[in-house]
Amino acid sequence: MNALNIVFAVFLAGAFIIFGFSVRRLIAILELGKNENRFDKIPQRIEKTVIIAFLQSKLLREPFAGLLHIAIFWGFLALSILVLETIIEGLVGHFSFSFLGSFYSVITFSQEIFCVLVMIAVILSLWRRFITKVKRLQVDAHGSKDAALILSWIFLIVTFTLLQNASRIGLGMYEAGIQYPISSLLSSVFFSNSESTKLLQDIFWWAHIGLVLLFLNYLPYSKHLHVLTSIPNVFFTTLGPKGALKPINLQDETLTKYGATDIEDLTWKQLLDGYTCTECGRCDSVCPANLTGKPLSPRKIIVDTRKRMMEKGPLMISNQLDANSEIASHTLLDNFITEEELWACTSCMACMQECPVTIEHVPEIIDLRRGLVLNESRFPPELKTVFDNLERNYTPWGFSHSTRADWANGLDIPKMAEVGDAKNIDVLFWVGCAGAYDARYQKVTIAFSKLMKKAGISFAILGTEEKCNGDTARRLGNEYLAQTLIVDNVETLNRYNVKKIVTTCPHCLHIMSKEYPQFGGNYEVVHHTDFLNQLVKDGKLKTSKNKKDPSTITYHDSCYLARYNDITESPREVLQAGGNTLVEMKRSKDRTFCCGAGGGRMWLEEKEGKRINIERTEEALATNADTIASACPFCMTMMTDGVKTKEADEKVRVKDIAEILLESVE
Repeated sequence: MNALNIVFAVFLAGAFIIFGFSVRRLIAILELGKNENRFDKIPQRIEKTVIIAFLQSKLLREPFAGLLHIAIFWGFLALSILVLETIIEGLVGHFSFSFLGSFYSVITFSQEIFCVLVMIAVILSLWRRFITKVKRLQVDAHGSKDAALILSWIFLIVTFTLLQNASRIGLGMYEAGIQYPISSLLSSVFFSNSESTKLLQDIFWWAHIGLVLLFLNYLPYSKHLHVLTSIPNVFFTTLGPKGALKPINLQDETLTKYGATDIEDLTWKQLLDGYTCTECGRCDSVCPANLTGKPLSPRKIIVDTRKRMMEKGPLMISNQLDANSEIASHTLLDNFITEEELWACTSCMACMQECPVTIEHVPEIIDLRRGLVLNESRFPPELKTVFDNLERNYTPWGFSHSTRADWANGLDIPKMAEVGDAKNIDVLFWVGCAGAYDARYQKVTIAFSKLMKKAGISFAILGTEEKCNGDTARRLGNEYLAQTLIVDNVETLNRYNVKKIVTTCPHCLHIMSKEYPQFGGNYEVVHHTDFLNQLVKDGKLKTSKNKKDPSTITYHDSCYLARYNDITESPREVLQAGGNTLVEMKRSKDRTFCCGAGGGRMWLEEKEGKRINIERTEEALATNADTIASACPFCMTMMTDGVKTKEADEKVRVKDIAEILLESVE
């Protein structure tokens, strides 16, 4: 080991020690979060990590940007072998993995190609950010400078990699050829076996490894910390039922706070989300609230969480947080994230769908809503009426509970109290609040009931024994009220030994299939679009494709069907079974645009920006369809209001899939 090896060893040790301290500090801040088990189902976690983190599947939902990122990501992976080779060489003298034979030639060839791809990707990324100025990439000045620095840093690393190889070819240390395609070309033009080349080779070697180690130590203090945390964040993504909220243990008498108001109330995974946000803006670019001028920015929610972590966390772990200080008096809620931001969320989950590093925005927003509602009784004034109605009448609307089954009068539909046991029927029809009370959606309830009768399905309803499913209260942060409704419903369903439920409401479908099991309610819950599609396929409902007036239909995907429950094809198949022509909106299927009513927004006024339902209605009207089909009571209400507002109700109908199918059944 010569003097240079010793110098490098000291430099390397210093770099790793500083990096180690930085990482330990980050982990210590994560440990301030609440415990949460994310170490289960290891095989599934590995599979998800390979698909999302390494194969970059989510990034490729936006192909061009995805390809640029893949080039940089895989370029770094390919060059990691060279970095290891360089480190060993710096410690022991000349070293290479050339003993791997032809495989080594494949490695060096791929490294050179990736160097070029990375350089191209960096140039195009800078062009998109600073020249064409892609909207979602326009962050604050500090973020833009940081992005420019990181991209330039990456460009220099790969540049010095090629120059180092080229100078070594000139010195005869490497053999020119296809294994070094780019460096061989550079060497033939710029380098020869001379003292100046030897000096340049040393400069390039130190510049390359120096930039790598400095880059490593800069990352913990950069918004590009995701370079280190994105793979772990994907690994620790939730593997529970998609979109299901986690309950609060209201029986735990040791709890002094419900929901979240500051970073220590969040889980360590939610804090890790804060580290991992790349600020790419994909969440904002699909958020219906953000796109229509509301104060919500999903990106800002996560970035603000990180800012609060970095403000309060170090003081907490060093026991230097003065209780009387300004920082101690601050909270994540109010001082960083406002009420207005939280209440603007429709819980459509588009942000989570598009996030390339599986950040979970919606659960954090709901936890912060819980903090507002349960700890401080802070919520928009409209919600007091909603909560009162849910407590007294078991529905968000102000209807009497005794009238819940009035829609079925004269239709010869039995109630479970008359049937006695669910084993005596094929399926329980969960009507839902809208299906029971809303005059427009009662027509859908009746249409679906008629279709089941035509198909020979034996079914019953709960009638006045049915209560609101609890989804509205839960998404609005009133977990106590939600659990009260859920537990009551579970007791009723279990008393009748219910096993299979069909519903026309995606919100009922979601909470009953994915969140009722948290309270002992395990049922097979089917949405009526899937149910009807199967009846058509089985020949129990025969449709005529020769209607006198076939419709041109555009179908609006409900968020709670398409994104939460991956139901996109059944509704379309049902619509086409009747001979209708289907035309798609620009945003459809799992990229659907929210109607604006989810997350409890059905009962809140839109006071800022453009109404979300108008944005979606305009998109539907642009297809020139004569019918807008929906499969959700909230969506039907919002689209109907939108069509009326646009004064198109005389030429465009809004109908549920059940109504459309009933028109074509023989």
